[in-house]
Amino acid sequence: MLTEPIQIALVDDHRLFRSGIASLIVSLNRYNILFEASNGKELVDKISTGLVPNIVLLDINMPVMDGISTAQWLKKHQPSIRVIILSMFEDAEKVLTMVRMGVKGYLLKDSEPHEFETALLKVSDGDLYYPDFVTKHLLNNFNSDKTSQVKLNPREIEFLRLTGTELTYKEIADTMCISVRTVDSYRDQLFDKLGIKSRVGLVLYSIKNKLIDL
Repeated sequence: MLTEPIQIALVDDHRLFRSGIASLIVSLNRYNILFEASNGKELVDKISTGLVPNIVLLDINMPVMDGISTAQWLKKHQPSIRVIILSMFEDAEKVLTMVRMGVKGYLLKDSEPHEFETALLKVSDGDLYYPDFVTKHLLNNFNSDKTSQVKLNPREIEFLRLTGTELTYKEIADTMCISVRTVDSYRDQLFDKLGIKSRVGLVLYSIKNKLIDL
């Protein structure tokens, strides 16, 4: 059965870099470059005309409207669009800012081609992609003081452990023999209990509290 290609928007102010990444993405067959933009404002303008991608590859440092402002706009106006950040630097503060805003992935611009492919595959399948340096920054900055006294029931603990795997939420529901709606309920309850806003935060909580072995 034929499936529609996943539509990608590539937003970066360096034309040569965009061209190289676009060629790489097209070579993967599963994806199509819906459009390119040199800054966040161009992205917003194109989306406003009805060109809505599935995934945005978004540079952080751009003129006119940078990556952080663009990610904020996308979160508010197009929350279904998945964002993968592109950056030249291992910038801890920007990483944390972006994770809190719900971006689905973070890639260094000098990553190997197979890393781009892995990131696109994971994010297009509803998962997250963060390289090791991002995880280290998150662990170093994750505050477990507020969550150390939280009492969890066995099913919540089971759910937390499964969030640390590559399973999607639907697959977690199947594994736990519950509905996707119940999984959503567990997730939202834990977000509230633990003061966490993303699956990454749930995984970090599990690591800090030794629910997941690294």
